Amino acid sequence: MFPALTMFLLSPFPRQGAGGWTPRVSNRDQWLQIDLGDRVAITAVATQGGYGSSDWVTSYVLMFSDSGRNWKLYRHEESIAGFPGNANADSVVRHRLRPPMEARHLRFLPSAWNRDGRIGMRVEVYGCPFRSEVIDFDGKSSVLYRFVQSTRSPVKDTISLKFKTTQSDGLLFHRRGRSGDCITLELVKGRLLLFFNSGNAAPSPSGPDGVALGSLLDDQHWHSVLFEHARQLVTLTVDRHSRQFQAQGQLSHMDLDPEISFGGILAPGKSVTFQRKHFDGCLENINFNGEDIIDLAKRHRPQILIRGNASFSCSQPQSVPVTFPSSRSHLVLPGTLAQDGASISFQFRTWNQAGLLLSSWPPHGSTGFLLTLRDGALRLGLSPSPGQARSDVTAGVGLNDGQWHSVSLTVQRDQLSVVVDQAGALTVRTAQPLETHAGSAYLFGGCLPPGSGSGCEAPLAGFQGCLRLISVNAQEVDLISVQRGVLGNSSGLRIDSCGILDRCSPNRCEHGGRCSQSWTAFHCNCTGTGYTGATCHHPLYEQSCEAYKHRGESSGRYYIDPDGSGPLQPFPAFCNMTDISWTVMQHNGSALTRVKGADQENAHWAAFQYEASLEQLLATIAHAGHCQQLLEFHCRRSRLRDSRDGTPLSWWVGSTQGTRTYRPGSAPEAQMCACGLAGNCADSRDRCNCDADQDEWTNDTAVLSYKEHLPVTRIVVADAARPSSAAAYKLGPLLCQGDRSFWNSASFHTETSYLHFPTLHAELSADVSFFFKTRASSGVFLENLGITDFISLELRCDQVLKTKFFQFTTFPSSPKAPPAGAWTPSCASVSGGTATRQRGFLGCIRSLQLNGKTLDLEERAQVTPGVEPGCRGHCSTYKRLCRNGGRCRERPRGFSCDCELSAFSGPFCTQEISALFGAGSSVTYNFHEFYPLSTNSSPHAASFHGDMTLAGEMITFSFQTRQTPSLLLYVDSFYDEYLSVILANNGESHLSVSSMCWCLLLMGQVDQEARSQVSLSSGTEFNAVKSLVLGKILEPGRHVDEDTAQAGARGFSGCLSALQFERAAPLKAALRPGRSGRTSVQGPVTSSECGAGPGGDAAREHTHARAGARLVGSGHEPCPGHSKSPGPVGTFLAHPLAGPGQCVVAVSIFVLLCVAAVAVRLYQHRSPYTATEAEGPRKQGSSVAVPRCELGGQDATCGDRQAGF
Repeated sequence: MFPALTMFLLSPFPRQGAGGWTPRVSNRDQWLQIDLGDRVAITAVATQGGYGSSDWVTSYVLMFSDSGRNWKLYRHEESIAGFPGNANADSVVRHRLRPPMEARHLRFLPSAWNRDGRIGMRVEVYGCPFRSEVIDFDGKSSVLYRFVQSTRSPVKDTISLKFKTTQSDGLLFHRRGRSGDCITLELVKGRLLLFFNSGNAAPSPSGPDGVALGSLLDDQHWHSVLFEHARQLVTLTVDRHSRQFQAQGQLSHMDLDPEISFGGILAPGKSVTFQRKHFDGCLENINFNGEDIIDLAKRHRPQILIRGNASFSCSQPQSVPVTFPSSRSHLVLPGTLAQDGASISFQFRTWNQAGLLLSSWPPHGSTGFLLTLRDGALRLGLSPSPGQARSDVTAGVGLNDGQWHSVSLTVQRDQLSVVVDQAGALTVRTAQPLETHAGSAYLFGGCLPPGSGSGCEAPLAGFQGCLRLISVNAQEVDLISVQRGVLGNSSGLRIDSCGILDRCSPNRCEHGGRCSQSWTAFHCNCTGTGYTGATCHHPLYEQSCEAYKHRGESSGRYYIDPDGSGPLQPFPAFCNMTDISWTVMQHNGSALTRVKGADQENAHWAAFQYEASLEQLLATIAHAGHCQQLLEFHCRRSRLRDSRDGTPLSWWVGSTQGTRTYRPGSAPEAQMCACGLAGNCADSRDRCNCDADQDEWTNDTAVLSYKEHLPVTRIVVADAARPSSAAAYKLGPLLCQGDRSFWNSASFHTETSYLHFPTLHAELSADVSFFFKTRASSGVFLENLGITDFISLELRCDQVLKTKFFQFTTFPSSPKAPPAGAWTPSCASVSGGTATRQRGFLGCIRSLQLNGKTLDLEERAQVTPGVEPGCRGHCSTYKRLCRNGGRCRERPRGFSCDCELSAFSGPFCTQEISALFGAGSSVTYNFHEFYPLSTNSSPHAASFHGDMTLAGEMITFSFQTRQTPSLLLYVDSFYDEYLSVILANNGESHLSVSSMCWCLLLMGQVDQEARSQVSLSSGTEFNAVKSLVLGKILEPGRHVDEDTAQAGARGFSGCLSALQFERAAPLKAALRPGRSGRTSVQGPVTSSECGAGPGGDAAREHTHARAGARLVGSGHEPCPGHSKSPGPVGTFLAHPLAGPGQCVVAVSIFVLLCVAAVAVRLYQHRSPYTATEAEGPRKQGSSVAVPRCELGGQDATCGDRQAGF
């Protein structure tokens, strides 16, 4: 370390009596500049306020330069923010520079200071001497370094150097291989491109072998490069940003020639197929495996060959750029007298697509011009007089790429011409003369403020970017004079610095998101990535089939993102939603493969390619509770191992790339097949069936379930070449069930308990996600404690989620309090509970993940007082997923749906129970067992015992049939009361509902898309229900009406599904193996999927809507055309079972068969009504005024009949 350079400088107008630097005017245009005398490595800076004063700086930025020109902002730890300053005049605030910088000149620019004082600074700079060896290339020269084999590193080759240039293109180094391969590091459009080419193929930076790093590297500042090549592993580092990758092919560092050329391709005695542009700039401290190349060149050592004019000092010309940081920044330059017109030239760089770049507003109302940037192209036009049409020309394309572009503008009395990047000139002609006298002024950037008299009325905002090399009439503009106020007029400029930043380098868009930018911001296009958010960080897809299942999804193909917001991409898989969700991952070798002619010298190898990469599969396996893979190996005189010495003859390879000789059904340490463990192999002396070497086919087949070895990636067979020897194998898909991280949870029982996890470290994006459940109204349940910043998420008494420091976009705009006992998804901080003595969180936290990585709550909870592993009450959130009467049952890690009393099955009770009824078939469901209730073991007995009364029961079912008339459903009682649902051929498409006392007629198509609702009412109860019959009535009573008897004799032929009689599922009970004594089946009744939707034979039948009927108390619903009466009513529900495909089928059957009507008859057998009662007046609103329906004719007719019960 050299002694600290302690310096303070006084401004030209010092304030008397105060020690330190204090400018007379305190504004953001002041700076303190220090010349360190030579280029040094600066490691730290320190500041104080003015001695004995109230003057100090609270924040500042630091800039550096080698020559005192072209200053560059130092980005502290990659941040564009400045350094915190002082809080008083006496304390010292020191900042270590990470990374250190090499410079001769420093500038301290105050950005904020004490409000009650002025700018005041004392500064101290710390650093070390810096050794610099420099070589200057003029764009035509190059250096070749040849070395002997003994100097090469046996492990890897390392090349390090620094460069600076004003040119956007040029070759840094090139190295050839023995087979025509080569490695080239080249500067292309201000970016470093490292690419490989094989043989005579032209190197392509955009190809799979090209790697781009860095940006805006032609800024005339030093940039560091480190290149490491170890066999096929390559690491490239540019200004501390690294990329590591595998070189394509077999291009190892051991296969390259012992020579490297710098600055250009120099290959004496060899043909150079691809010429590259030579480097024009300076290289510093070139080092190859510890050898100083520039020092060897300066000493004219024989291993160095120099071609062209290369000097050992950096004498690059210095330019003075100017930055237009805002759309209001502008520069006004006076015009100069010219005889033949005027010319203006300059270079610019920007990210903005549009902006006013240059304009002329001459006096006396003369015609001026506008040079604007629109959609990345330059547009030149005149500023027209009132009533004069504009005439514009456009030049260039994609000029907002951040590169320097040259512009040359020529103004003559009758025309304007512009040239962009030395392309052809474009001309605009004018009918009025253009003024080019000395009174003209040229305005760069935005218009002057109103009231300045400039007359500028530009349609665009001002230019934001950098300019350099500005010339007016072939005279370069001295921007330092502009800075001093001697020349022209300016506002809001940063002269002698180009402040352009590439916010897309390195690319902050994750997961392949495409980055675009303007001068002030960047944007990520996440289309097609599977992610969303500002930086494509938040995943669109779930991490497992378990998560999809608990969103209520059914079986199907889904995209699985196994690490959430982590680096792994989503992949497609099939989710089999049974009681336990299964993830099915297919591969390309699922068919049975036969092997013949393979031996140990010419073994059969089979590699399996899955729909997912190995990393994606391993992540899925790690999350799963259990994984398995079926492996079938069939053999005939094909052994698995040699019985003489135990040499494996056939084996498989798993994820760890090790040879696996144990077979399915066995543990890894057993090294035997399932038959060996069971002791029933073909030969008791062998461990596997195939080792018996029999001349007949046998197999060793079972399931591999050791997760650490899955998936199977290769199978090898090496014993199928002997006479009569053959083998065959078949590998099933990889199956994984469950998701351990989804249910990983912890319960917090005290307000002082918390779980500690590592602190969250993030740059632009990070995510912490979890579910929580609580009944408490407030409490801090997540904190991330940092040195200066922190994150805290808490639940306040106002029942709104409160966040500190971060605004979480996953929260709704108007958050509501989570319901008590319900799981609520959230994104927040890192640790559960609180460690800052605030009121802690009481409740449960589940599935806590940091950037897609699960934090094990249960493991930490086991050793933490006041915290218990696991949570209870999952049904409070997920019971909504149990449909169709299914009941939610709690499990230690999740829940299940109990479909016992539902007419549906499946994980969520959504799969219809359907049956095909043959001719003459019948199913009878008895609501009472045939044996005494004391011995009743039916699970439904508790629901239907004693005198069962129907006062408000719901009946739902679906059907498909070609037969009419048909009896769909018949319910009988011990008192000769009955309910019948009949499909009758009425000659038109309608639903009719009738009873002895009243009827309801609903016209319209059965398979209409709209949901139909029909309400039935009865004035009494349906007592002592005995049984329910589907299909043929085997023992009809004399109390049954003629239509019911006729339909009951024919029964039903077709498909019935989803039959629910309130809390009973008669069809499900009849089809269940080992059915109870409640049900009896006669004739052909078989389980089927005929009610699940279109397809098979069922698709050719007429599909009707599912119907439901509720029997309630008094009230009635009038016939169509009558007014609706008030009072409680029941419902008859009809809605389509299938989509448009079945609607088409319904139309064709309507033409052939004539759509039938459904008649629901409710008969209450009572004493006959009298003629007087029948002829009495109908009272509106009366419970006994009901319509009458006739089913016998072709039309259903309605009349009024009063009936008494």
